[in-house]
Amino acid sequence: MTAFVLVSGPFTGGWIWRETAERLRGSGAEVHPLTLTGLGERRHLAGPGTDLETHIEDVVQLIDHLDAPELVLVGHDYAIHPVLGAADRRPERIGRVVHLDAGLPQDGDAALALVPDQEVRERLLRRDGAAEHDWRIPVPKPDEWHRWGSTAGLPAEALARLDRYAAPHPSGTLVQSLRLTGALAGLPTTGVFCTAGGVTIAMVETLVRSGPPQFRALADPQVTFFELATGHWPMLSTPDELATVLLRAAAGEGHRITASGDEQPPFYLKPFVLDVPERPRERIGSVDLHLPDADGPRPAVVFVHGGPVAAELRPTPRDWPVYTGHARYAASRGVVGVTVDHGLYALTDYAQAAEDIAAAVELVRGDPRVDADRIALWFFSAGGLLAADWLAAPPPWLRCVAANYPVLAPLPGWNAVDARFRPVAAVRTAGELPIVLTRAGLEHAEFAATVEEFLAAAKAAEARIETIDVPAGRHGFDAADHTDDSRRAVAAAHDAVLAHLQA
Repeated sequence: MTAFVLVSGPFTGGWIWRETAERLRGSGAEVHPLTLTGLGERRHLAGPGTDLETHIEDVVQLIDHLDAPELVLVGHDYAIHPVLGAADRRPERIGRVVHLDAGLPQDGDAALALVPDQEVRERLLRRDGAAEHDWRIPVPKPDEWHRWGSTAGLPAEALARLDRYAAPHPSGTLVQSLRLTGALAGLPTTGVFCTAGGVTIAMVETLVRSGPPQFRALADPQVTFFELATGHWPMLSTPDELATVLLRAAAGEGHRITASGDEQPPFYLKPFVLDVPERPRERIGSVDLHLPDADGPRPAVVFVHGGPVAAELRPTPRDWPVYTGHARYAASRGVVGVTVDHGLYALTDYAQAAEDIAAAVELVRGDPRVDADRIALWFFSAGGLLAADWLAAPPPWLRCVAANYPVLAPLPGWNAVDARFRPVAAVRTAGELPIVLTRAGLEHAEFAATVEEFLAAAKAAEARIETIDVPAGRHGFDAADHTDDSRRAVAAAHDAVLAHLQA
């Protein structure tokens, strides 16, 4: 008999699973909805010291009191943190972990990073969330549940239940880091996406095949995926469908993502599309200068990598062939090509990455081999969001902004990204700043939508924008697609940027 442990997200308890639990039991499964300390009928047990460890212990104690040899642990939203913490301590008891519209936290991650309500996230970052005066997050107001997830599909009665039974959430559970020993390695895992929030299997496939390298772990045969065409609370909006998905997940069913054969070596280690000889390179802190054969100060192009990229990944992005290739090619054209490592390790790190880029630019401008009044910034992939600050208030020495296959607005489900990083809004004040945009024709639809939104905003603002298209190019075409079209597009983009630097 399959045994499920169901753990829900913020403000909710075991009551929220009522219909789904009934359907699962009707199929012969054993079901144990759990209310975490401080929530629902257990709210009186909470206090300022209630933290993630408290909730992990809640799940561990339930596991220890069950007779089933293997359990399916289901973590919805925040609850994936205590679920993973408990599974890490009792791996021999767990048959599968299901991430229900939840993130993929790793060792050291705090749930705060993925809190979708930006106001709550910023408040907890400013203050000690476990303090006596502020140890609980108030229940959302009746018209504010959408700030914690899509309410698509929720009937009025379901929203009324949320309002009636929800309890304030202990904030200490969100600020404490998850600690994992690695005991979960190889444990079967299922992700269930509620697509009204914008995240789909197709999006994850794109990330696996051409995005940050840490996503490649999802192309494991032990990892499966399902989609539910509803909002963030499927146990209220589509309980029958959710029960069916959980039963199928427990049986090992679901969509599997594969990394196709041409993805070896990893995308980020594939060679640049142009055969460019090495140039003299000087490393200063997190910045590398690829130097041209030229006398006197020269213009510079700073290449800004995408992400998020795991902090421990080696080599770091400034040594990836795609970025060193662009920098060497720029140097071969007579300008200083700059690669830089910045701190975009998670969706909440855009502000830190922006500071790192600004510091790198100042370092470059202060170098006597660089013409401080002729600088271009070139953004890639999700690093495109970092263009917002420069578009919003372009300094006079910034002669051009370029972007390859960029993300130009936070993607659906990226609520953790600070609202400041929206190039689609910032372009309205770009003025006469030239923008060179290279688009991949086979771009993932979610990414391409942000580019189209950006182009519409740029047109309305009469911004100076030049587009270069690679019709058969994929995301990352300058490493993934070694074609004449890719090579022509790279050369054309450099031509355009260099023309603005020399104007």
